[in-house]
Amino acid sequence: MNAQKDFDTTLAAKRATPEYQAAMKAYALAHELGRQIRAVREARGWTQTELARRAGLKPHAISRLEAGDVVPTLTTLERVAAALDAELSVSLAA
Repeated sequence: MNAQKDFDTTLAAKRATPEYQAAMKAYALAHELGRQIRAVREARGWTQTELARRAGLKPHAISRLEAGDVVPTLTTLERVAAALDAELSVSLAA
């Protein structure tokens, strides 16, 4: 039982670090962007291959984007948005 308590304490300490918090925010952002890209692509009736062709990307890049496996660059987002004829909006909030 002591090992479990040690593990829980170590895990809680890691989750409290700024690095962990930043990684979780990046993951959440990547996941949400992927969800939105997929929703718009599917609304257009396109396959990932079709979106990739129109955006000048490889199909596996679209797959990784939609899965939330990567945090895309603004350039990549602009290419995907243009291919989808969608508006890309980036904002900062205090």
